Amino acid sequence: MYASVITSPGRAGLQQVARPEPGAGQLLLRLEGSGVCASSLPLWEGREWFDYPQPAGAPGHEGWGRVAAVGEGVQGVAVGDRVAALTYRAHAEYDIADAAAVVPLPASLADASMPGEPLGCAVNIFRRSDIRAGQTVAIVGIGFLGAILTRLAARADARVIAISRLPFALEVARSMGAAHTIAMDDHWRTVEEVRRLTAGAMCERTIEAVGLQWPLDLAGEITGERGRLVVAGYHQDGKREVNMQMWNWRGIDVINAHERDPLAYVQGIREAVDLMASGVLDPAPLFTHRLPLDRLGEALELTRTRPDGFMKAVVTA
Repeated sequence: MYASVITSPGRAGLQQVARPEPGAGQLLLRLEGSGVCASSLPLWEGREWFDYPQPAGAPGHEGWGRVAAVGEGVQGVAVGDRVAALTYRAHAEYDIADAAAVVPLPASLADASMPGEPLGCAVNIFRRSDIRAGQTVAIVGIGFLGAILTRLAARADARVIAISRLPFALEVARSMGAAHTIAMDDHWRTVEEVRRLTAGAMCERTIEAVGLQWPLDLAGEITGERGRLVVAGYHQDGKREVNMQMWNWRGIDVINAHERDPLAYVQGIREAVDLMASGVLDPAPLFTHRLPLDRLGEALELTRTRPDGFMKAVVTA
């Protein structure tokens, strides 16, 4: 089979490697595509704790496709079934999935791209945010994740304030149901605009979905007393400092919304599939860039630089 291999920081190429075989309790997937995740950027950019070349197909974990072979003991899934899956080398033509990490896709989604992991991640973040009707919810950072969360929060009858540095992203947020949008171009101007929109009360819920220090600082500033600050950004480039005095004085609940139980991710994927099948959620407009497998490096660069009009890249096998 062919697989993309990150050979060194900033370099990826297509290589021919042995096709894996499923063991007991596993499936072999013939992948149709995989999403490109911002959490892969530290690996792409290079950190001292990574080894190169990376395994073939790594770090792809947002794959979908059809079951090509079934290992011993697997029940309820058959060859030919179309599925989303949580796997770890999905930037390839084939990958192995544990049977428990596979979510069948209904016929109504037969033509849909289905990078399940980020959709399931959004559903899990939404659940842990405890968003309720009538609340004011700020979402700091409108990429793919922030856009999906905007949709889910608006559907819950919350008033969503979407905050992003990119005009295109704010347009997307409005299409997803944001009641207000604010350009994230000045810290205190943004804080004062939120204060104006909330008559000084600030936000009952704030979701930080950027993964950098300044947006995290901003998210804390705009969370009201007894509010909930949900950290959904991927903070993996170093330590963070927080204004613990302010967080403590306001009585803010701080939630790290990153799951580490694979079964929790899979449950989130199931719920996302149900939302898509029922017509509540349509992520298709957010897949703004589609590239073939041999252009994974370009897809990662797009994810890193986020040019105008970019939301999410997928690579197709």
